[in-house]
Amino acid sequence: MSQIEDSGYKGNALHLLKKVDCDIGDILRVTSKGKMYEGILIPRSGEGTAIIIKMKSGYNIGIQATADVKVEKIGKGTKPSFASPPIPKQNPALPHVIIMSTGGTIASRVDYRTGAVRSAISASDLYGVVPELADVARVDTEIVFSLYSENVTQKHWTELAETVAKRIEQGVDGIVIAHGTDTMAYTSAALSFALQNLPVPVILVGAQRSSDRPSSDAATNLIGAVKAAGEAPFAEVGLAMHETVSDTAIIVHRGTKVRKCHTSRRDTFKSINGFPIAKVKDLQVTMQTDQYQRRDPKKKLILKPNFSEKVALVKFYPGLDPSIIDFYVEKGMKGILLEGSGLGHVSKFCFDAIKRAVSMGVVVALSSQCIWGRVNMNVYDTGRDLLSFGVVPLDDMFPETGLVKLMWTLGQTSEVEEVKKLLKTHIAGEFSPRTLPQDKIIEGAQ
Repeated sequence: MSQIEDSGYKGNALHLLKKVDCDIGDILRVTSKGKMYEGILIPRSGEGTAIIIKMKSGYNIGIQATADVKVEKIGKGTKPSFASPPIPKQNPALPHVIIMSTGGTIASRVDYRTGAVRSAISASDLYGVVPELADVARVDTEIVFSLYSENVTQKHWTELAETVAKRIEQGVDGIVIAHGTDTMAYTSAALSFALQNLPVPVILVGAQRSSDRPSSDAATNLIGAVKAAGEAPFAEVGLAMHETVSDTAIIVHRGTKVRKCHTSRRDTFKSINGFPIAKVKDLQVTMQTDQYQRRDPKKKLILKPNFSEKVALVKFYPGLDPSIIDFYVEKGMKGILLEGSGLGHVSKFCFDAIKRAVSMGVVVALSSQCIWGRVNMNVYDTGRDLLSFGVVPLDDMFPETGLVKLMWTLGQTSEVEEVKKLLKTHIAGEFSPRTLPQDKIIEGAQ
């Protein structure tokens, strides 16, 4: 069987392609409804009758194989491949930064088998394709693992924290971690709790578009992250991405105060209930707050890398079946994070299940599903009832950070009262001293 017959095309689409002896990787000209499209034929997946080509812009387009469609083979192409340019010579006078690769879009390229992107580029590849880094830092690279971020687990957080700690003990000026954006905020929160008393910055960075696309944000994000890691005056876990949709500036968010807010925009990450730490513009680092932990190479890192896997997230919604809470208790969960409504509420129909969970030694904490503001469970009867049951309010921690902190606290101790104490202890900027107006927070991020 030829490649074209095993590439997902059927019906009239397959007929048109075979008629002109096309195969995957060939360059086609497809004319439909008076418009002409040129690009590389790539396989298709799933049902459908469209012919899929990758245009010079880097984007895919599907043209329906209707009766009036004309297909021409204009070149015998070869499948595109990635080849890194040579690594530029490093300047010994510049800061020493480690780029660690964990996978994700920033470390991905187009997979011409499926037309999608796949994790393929190593950390050294990233350095090779961004030669501007030679003017920013002395860069070493390391692959910790290579995963789409949705596949990252608590065990990977532990591995990553331990790897970072080893590198810091060897003496570096900063760490940059290339990570998929989908769960990067979870990892940034995890590292914020696991890596305490940092002497240098640890900066997570990602990309919304793969590095081989013309519209990729990977290079700009990486340069900004390395600049911050090598020279910024703070020593915390941060997350560096585009401030706006344009390539004008990179904003560094605190690791426990950042959330992904858009599926595809370059400026997807926003600081929630707090201000960003720093901005990198024109290779200059400007602090955005005076509340931060200072860089000091003499500080001794405190490593606490353990996380419990026995934690569940339950999002409240009208009509939530309380047996879901019972289910998690029966499954052996040691902690449950309730994502409550408003100031911190769930329906009265869940009360008995919550009381049973607490009586069995399960730590039940609560964050609000609202984006802005903080939990206040003393305003309404529902909140006061939940407090009386032993539910722990997490103030202005949003659910992602609250969940990670609950995993982390249960990784430190199994004593319920000690877990509750740790949950309420300010460790890595996860609590704001006061509720900030939403407009001021957004304004501060501009």
